[in-house]
Amino acid sequence: MAKKILVTGGTGYIGSHTVVELQQAGYEAIIVDDLSNSNADVIEGIVKITGIRPIFEKLDCVDFSALKDLFEKYSGIDGIIHFAASKAVGESVQKPLMYYRNNLVSLINLLELMPEFNVKGIVFSSSCTVYGEPNNNPIDENAPIKPAESPYGNTKQINEEVIQDFIHSGASIKSIILRYFNPIGSHPSAEIGELPIGVPQNLVPYITQTGIGIREQLSVFGNDYNTPDGSCIRDFINVVDLAKAHVVAIERMLTDKSDEKVEIFNLGTGKGVSVLELINVFEKVSGKPLNYKIVGRREGDIEQIWANPDKANNVLGWTAKETIEDTVASAWKWQQRLRNRGVM
Repeated sequence: MAKKILVTGGTGYIGSHTVVELQQAGYEAIIVDDLSNSNADVIEGIVKITGIRPIFEKLDCVDFSALKDLFEKYSGIDGIIHFAASKAVGESVQKPLMYYRNNLVSLINLLELMPEFNVKGIVFSSSCTVYGEPNNNPIDENAPIKPAESPYGNTKQINEEVIQDFIHSGASIKSIILRYFNPIGSHPSAEIGELPIGVPQNLVPYITQTGIGIREQLSVFGNDYNTPDGSCIRDFINVVDLAKAHVVAIERMLTDKSDEKVEIFNLGTGKGVSVLELINVFEKVSGKPLNYKIVGRREGDIEQIWANPDKANNVLGWTAKETIEDTVASAWKWQQRLRNRGVM
């Protein structure tokens, strides 16, 4: 019988790609999502790729009783991949209480229910933001955790601590914490991709929406950083590569390949790419110039950060494989597909 994996935030960007990889690896995916930043139509894209319709329940993980009802309805859930969270740095500065409520309470509810329903482990979607502004790059998992640059980043730090404290207390669960860098791109089929509601908070959908004419102009936040071209540097990782890492993590956790109750892995390419370099890649793969302007720095932004992914490479046996050119091209293909469908 296929193992059941609860995917919170499973109609979201990373969640939907992970559901595809889970189903293709033989798992049964149960999606819960409140659709606050995603669309249930994503499920049709998953079906087109995999031929399998995942279970979907519209549910807010902050609602404890609704979440408990879900565990009772779908008995025998083996593991959880927890994506459901508010995730925009800039928005978190403006709406900190919303971020603390959504991101902390949802995890606490899941952890509280896991032992009661014999759920073995949880893969937690964390972020490189826990490292703050790093002293050195690339950074590995032993880099110091620094004061967060934003409420969003702080929720990731606190959630990691909550997981570790709960397991340290004797809870009969395991966890793998995945600190990922900057996911971009889309499934190569262009059946699913990043589709933010309203104005995009992430760079690549804003680039592609500007490229296709939905947005008039892209703002680049600062060109006076201490980097080669003055713009911020990030480790941009292909979303399908990232999704595959979650499947490897679930398999490791459920088959007890490690004696450790909590493991932490950085997920990145090991290469830093600046915002202006990424714009140049887009112009190359799309064959068109991008309308952008340099504006002032944005509060909460880190100057430069990229991963040392050796631990994930060697221990998980996972490696980011897609090139930055192919990844940006997949995002552009997705944007064009949306236009052809009349979505945007």
